[in-house]
Amino acid sequence: MLRTHKCSELSLKNVWETVKLSGWVSNRRDHWGIIFIDLRDRYGLTQVVFDPEDDATSHSTASDYRSEYVIQIEWIVRSRPEGQNNPNLTTGDIEIIVKNTTLLSKSKTPPFELDDHGELANEEVRYKHRYIDLRRRKALENVEFRSKFLNYTRNWFTSHEFLDVQTPIFTVSSPEGARDFVIPSRLHPGKFYALPQAPQQYKQLLMVGWIDKYFQIAPCFRDEDPRADRHACEFYQIDCEMSFVEQADIFAVVEWYIKDVVAALSPKTVMDSKFYSMSYEESMENYGTDKPDLRFGLKFVDLTDIFTESEFSVFKSVATSGWVIKSIKLEWKSMSRSEIDDLTKVAQKAWAKWLAYIIYDDNEEGWKKSPILKFMWEAEIKEMEARLQPKNGDIVFFSADEYLKAVKILNVVRLALRDKFELADKNTLALCWVTDFPFFEESDINGKIDFAHNPFSMPKGGIESFNNDDLLSIKSVQYDLACNGFEILSGSIRNHDVESLVKAFEKVGRNKQEVMNKFGAMYEAFQYWVPPHGWFAIGMDRFMMILKDESNIREVYAFPKSWKAQDLMMNAPSVIDQEQLDELHIEIKEELE
Repeated sequence: MLRTHKCSELSLKNVWETVKLSGWVSNRRDHWGIIFIDLRDRYGLTQVVFDPEDDATSHSTASDYRSEYVIQIEWIVRSRPEGQNNPNLTTGDIEIIVKNTTLLSKSKTPPFELDDHGELANEEVRYKHRYIDLRRRKALENVEFRSKFLNYTRNWFTSHEFLDVQTPIFTVSSPEGARDFVIPSRLHPGKFYALPQAPQQYKQLLMVGWIDKYFQIAPCFRDEDPRADRHACEFYQIDCEMSFVEQADIFAVVEWYIKDVVAALSPKTVMDSKFYSMSYEESMENYGTDKPDLRFGLKFVDLTDIFTESEFSVFKSVATSGWVIKSIKLEWKSMSRSEIDDLTKVAQKAWAKWLAYIIYDDNEEGWKKSPILKFMWEAEIKEMEARLQPKNGDIVFFSADEYLKAVKILNVVRLALRDKFELADKNTLALCWVTDFPFFEESDINGKIDFAHNPFSMPKGGIESFNNDDLLSIKSVQYDLACNGFEILSGSIRNHDVESLVKAFEKVGRNKQEVMNKFGAMYEAFQYWVPPHGWFAIGMDRFMMILKDESNIREVYAFPKSWKAQDLMMNAPSVIDQEQLDELHIEIKEELE
């Protein structure tokens, strides 16, 4: 036996017991000829003492120990001398006097400091040596939290009669809106599998097969550029499908689960103990995004109609061209000219030409400061202030442009102000359903009509809705769940009518035969009776990122990909030898200079 206890277990009740511990040397200190070592493992830390008067051999051996050596120690637990207790440690009342010690494994000097209080090493260095990085308490806690989260989730859905079904990893391409990762087939030269972007077709087929409540902690694979809230290559979602449900039934299950998991595993609280709800149009109109952060104000106020007859040519041209003028009011905050200039640069990164503002400050001459006030009529100013109700100490910002551009710019400004002035409570989860998404959208590049979201969603109004010549006005029974400015869930009620599905694809230029060829299994299965059904998928990694207050989703993975979509530790992706390429009938083309 290499240990009788873990490094977190011993206390005053173990005094005078003979124990054996194994772990890593966290740090080593010499005081007046006595060596103190903090011995660390996954569970905690224990102070051990090498005194030459107790055992000269062990003391001599310990003189060679260095940080991250793996050692074993043995002997007596004693209470720490008076005044030397450490209330921050579970083992802070005791220490171990060592008589026997064994070096189990030496360590080179680590490539970075493991002290959580020190400066965090470069991400690429940490991920290259992730096995060392996991010795940091914060990194380890994220892995432990993920394990608890997974275990709780599986138990919760299983206890509510959902069947945990594993769907295939090698499958066919599915229209999820991102690029597939493809795998060449050795047995079928020239043909390819695709890693699933989501198990969408399989879980719908489970509904045909009487499995009316399915869930899975599903691995999903998408060839997308990584970002702070999107992991490269693979991610995991809590994937669910249910038969004989309407939207309200889906919402009830999700709200039940999220309230339970937050209460069980997180110190955070659900804001107002409720889930808010708004349509996609309301969300865009008031917050400029389909994932609004409701933990703070700064709701948009529309001022477009005020300036249709204005002498302020910039606003007038916007108001009379069918575009919009939106504003937000920042209350009781002051900003210097340089700070406003910095905020303007943030807006310009979102393609704003400029950022208009008015500062209300009775400490300044004229009460109001702004480069645009001189262009406005007094009546316009009064009407604007009647809607905004500005007070001393407030600042109003404006965005004037084509609708989507204007609201998205102001959303960027709103979030920048949130972060600068810490307007949002980090201990609160603001959850909001966003519903009634557009079924179709128009491409910015060629004007082509395509699906805005999942093509298998139910159109509001059923198949009859496709008789509407204005395709962009058709809504889907699709919903997202926003949390603190992130999308953590997507879902919809499915379109289980085969003819309606075909009609949907026809509207984007795909005929019935193409549907039958590409989605043959579903098309055939739906001929054998399919129940009304709906789904949701919670972005598990993103949700955990929020619960753990991480700014980057990579930190909740045990072995994350870098921001360049690389596994730096395993050196992936990498080249493969010619023999493998020949076996797969693959030829590598050299890039042209």
